[in-house]
Amino acid sequence: MESHLTDIARVIQLAVAPVFLLTAIATLINALNTRLGRIVDRRRVVQERQQTQTPGAVVTAGEEIGMLIRRSRLVYHSIFCAVLSALLVCLVVAGAFLGALLGVDLARTVATLFIAAMLAMIAGLSLFLREVYLAVRTGTHNQP
Repeated sequence: MESHLTDIARVIQLAVAPVFLLTAIATLINALNTRLGRIVDRRRVVQERQQTQTPGAVVTAGEEIGMLIRRSRLVYHSIFCAVLSALLVCLVVAGAFLGALLGVDLARTVATLFIAAMLAMIAGLSLFLREVYLAVRTGTHNQP
């Protein structure tokens, strides 16, 4: 009994780092969600203005809408990757506890899940960086 309690205490200590990682991922998801909301709001404004503009301005508005759609897809995929990363981190923590409780060596499985979580996070952050680049390049990130 004492050895199981010691194993569980050790697993709890090891699970602290992934829990902090989950907090960081949640913060990133919140920021991405906010950006997505702003992009959607901007697209609605441009679409409403498009109906009352001259033909030349309609073409420009159409280009902006195209860019906003591209940016929203990037943010959406970034959110997907971040959520996938969070789910994989949760599986890492669960795997560590299951391994300790059942006395099974899940070290390779836990390591593989953690590597997959980091790859998903790298993909999400890369997509986020690309969206920020497009926003800055086009100048549509801070318009009302």
